[in-house]
Amino acid sequence: MVDVGTGSGILAYFAIKAGAKKVYAIEASNVADRAAALIKANNLQDQIIIIKSTVETVTLPEKADIIISEPMGFMLIHERMLESYIIARQRFLKPGGLMFPTTGTIYTIPFTDNTLWTEQANKVNFWHTKDFYGLDLSSLADAAMADHFSQPVVGYIDPASLLSNNTVNHTIDFSKDDPKSLHHIVLNFDFVINRTGLCHGLAAWFDVSFNGTTEQYVLNTGPYYPGTHWYQCRLLLREPIAVNSGQRVQGTLHMVANDRYSYNMTLTMKLAGSEATTADHQPISSNVSINLHDQMYHYLNASYGK
Repeated sequence: MVDVGTGSGILAYFAIKAGAKKVYAIEASNVADRAAALIKANNLQDQIIIIKSTVETVTLPEKADIIISEPMGFMLIHERMLESYIIARQRFLKPGGLMFPTTGTIYTIPFTDNTLWTEQANKVNFWHTKDFYGLDLSSLADAAMADHFSQPVVGYIDPASLLSNNTVNHTIDFSKDDPKSLHHIVLNFDFVINRTGLCHGLAAWFDVSFNGTTEQYVLNTGPYYPGTHWYQCRLLLREPIAVNSGQRVQGTLHMVANDRYSYNMTLTMKLAGSEATTADHQPISSNVSINLHDQMYHYLNASYGK
């Protein structure tokens, strides 16, 4: 067995407790030294081999029947550990071997939250100041607005804020997909709105499945399940879209991997249909650029999800 990104070695330890004969526990950071000390202090060094290296460069003496890891960041893809996890499969897994987790799915759905949107918008008020000790700051107001709305909001989502009965999903199959497929992800969506309100953006969460030979288990981080430390994620539009029940909201979420172990994203949402136009007959739409690595945490006072 191989444990990718073992950290303290706890997954490797649980694997031994579950019956694994040997675990190669790979960890690139200095916490590998602490894991090695912990494993040795518990007399497990013959069963758990701590290797301080990356999966891209290490050489193992044998192939593995199973590869385990906890490679998920918030919204599944943040931190870009999934690529290393898949590379480990390509390098170390025996034919017919198992990956735990096996798949990961991102779920998206439009939401409304005027309090959250207003809170972000109000952060820009300072930059509208015309006379700050004689200095006009207003030329930076638009840039400040872009900065604040480029932050994904991490926290629990009230299910009552969701504006559709269905999600649009993107699944990554860790047992089959190529790491390069994670460099550019495009999610196209077409939601039917279930109630009248303001659409403030796109909500997202994920689940991962563990597909064994006879059983399947799913870890779900969505708002209808007990809370996890991944919470959920909301991507705010700079300009909310007024929607009526029965209307359709269409759009695209482009996710491009960056060198900050995360993603730069562009979210575009628009009302579908010829009746949904501005005064100059253009489709009513809104878009925003989002930096997934620049999160705003918004969960300290939320009770839902717990």
